[in-house]
Amino acid sequence: MPLHELAGRPAPQHLLTNIPRLVSAYYLNKPDPDDPSQGISFGTSGHRGCSEDNTFNEHHILAVCQAICEYRAQNKIDGPLFMGMDTHALSEPALATALEVFAANGIAVHIQEGLGYTPTPVISHAILSWNRDNGSTADGVVITPSHNPPRDGGFKYNPPQGGPADTSITGAIQTRANNILKNGVEGIRRMPYESALKADNVTHHDFVMPYVLDLRNILDMDAIRAEDLKIGVDPMGGSGIAFWEPIAETYGLDLEVTNKLIDPTFSFMTVDKDGKIRMDCSSRYAMASLIRHKDEYDIAFGNDPDYDRHGIVTKSSGLLNPNHYLAVAVNYLFRTRRGWKPEAAIGKTLVSSSMIDRVAGELGRKLYEVPVGFKWFVDGLLAGSCAFGGEESAGASFARRNGSVWTTDKDGIIMDLLAAEITAQTGRDPGELYRKLEERHGSPVYERMDVPATSGQKAAFKDLTPDMITADALAGESIQAVLTNAPGNNAPIGGLKVTTENGWFAARPSGTEDIYKIYGESFKGQSHLRELQAEAQEIVNTAFKASGC
Repeated sequence: MPLHELAGRPAPQHLLTNIPRLVSAYYLNKPDPDDPSQGISFGTSGHRGCSEDNTFNEHHILAVCQAICEYRAQNKIDGPLFMGMDTHALSEPALATALEVFAANGIAVHIQEGLGYTPTPVISHAILSWNRDNGSTADGVVITPSHNPPRDGGFKYNPPQGGPADTSITGAIQTRANNILKNGVEGIRRMPYESALKADNVTHHDFVMPYVLDLRNILDMDAIRAEDLKIGVDPMGGSGIAFWEPIAETYGLDLEVTNKLIDPTFSFMTVDKDGKIRMDCSSRYAMASLIRHKDEYDIAFGNDPDYDRHGIVTKSSGLLNPNHYLAVAVNYLFRTRRGWKPEAAIGKTLVSSSMIDRVAGELGRKLYEVPVGFKWFVDGLLAGSCAFGGEESAGASFARRNGSVWTTDKDGIIMDLLAAEITAQTGRDPGELYRKLEERHGSPVYERMDVPATSGQKAAFKDLTPDMITADALAGESIQAVLTNAPGNNAPIGGLKVTTENGWFAARPSGTEDIYKIYGESFKGQSHLRELQAEAQEIVNTAFKASGC
């Protein structure tokens, strides 16, 4: 895709979302229950859509919340439901709708006092803390479309395990919610919003300080303070904005919040590479405002609106590639966390950099490689068998200093502060430390590309098997493995991965566009990567033919 002419520049007026129109459509537009495109669909991160497209409207949230109430009853989930929202324009009306249903159904709901914003990892932390310390079982909801453009809305359910729900749970909720839509939402139990806010079963809760005070149990906050690092934070108008000043005050940090604006149009953003406003903290175009000031800070960072992703900005490298930072984080954590079990694994998605594999080998640690989606790390993080889980899209979480679980959802705040701890403890920023890893393990080149695909070809990915791959070499190297299931947990990857000694590619269909994605990496340079990508398309086309597509 060619770079858009506005990439990295301040968002012009014509790109801004008409917020009154968007919110009006949430209440006025009614989805067609007979149109599958307007139904409820839980992807890897919940249901997402837009009110103007009839894909995220009041009826959707009414139906999903009633289905969650029924799911809780069927599974004897008897504790509070912790509910948070981010700063997207559709999040607040969706929270109001959800509260009407949950309160009327007798659910004990906890929301941020003052109707403030709550990051995704803070909800996960609250669920796990409750379930550790109390006799009842809690779960949660996060209302967010993550880093998606301002016009989008999103709704995620986190079961008692604290992290993203697996497909067996989301499938059941999705099916029931769509049935409710077809039968009409008039029978859903709900109460007026004003009454729900005052209901006895609704608690206006402080999510901020319990999370902030607990940070000392996962990070060496004293080391950060002792080095007196100058830290820059761009909340990017997201749900973590109320957390940074309490963190700085509690731990005595020299921390500057560079942008304190909350604006549902996100008009302060610089435009992403495709010409859209997108709060993607892994994009140097979206992060341009903070990158320009990198030399003013020892370490700086930004996050997406729900704070489950991180963007680390260093003096030495600017915005650090997410894969590079994951490798640095793994190398540092597994060398310094004495309370972690020797057998605790390093978790990564199969499209994350193989630099992590090489670091794991040097550390003598087990590698736990899973399909795309953070839900695959939930059980391991919860049990302590996996001390770190990370994915290439700038999301990760890790264990407390004593090895016990912190969150089972991605936590951008701890990944931000870990960069500060690393800088304080080593005297080098993560960009400098990554170059040290390259000296030992080589310099990989990583890229994702999109390839046009028909609906039939996209569907064929789930039926691929290793024996359909007849090639024995890839870009001049012998093929070492052909995978359609992840080696860590044997779960289907929904696509294909082929590896050699110095390179690999993975191919997966897009869930929303007529494309499939090729992720590729080479330790032999850019030209080798181009050769690898070209042959990857040939291999996939041959597999399509073998499957009858």
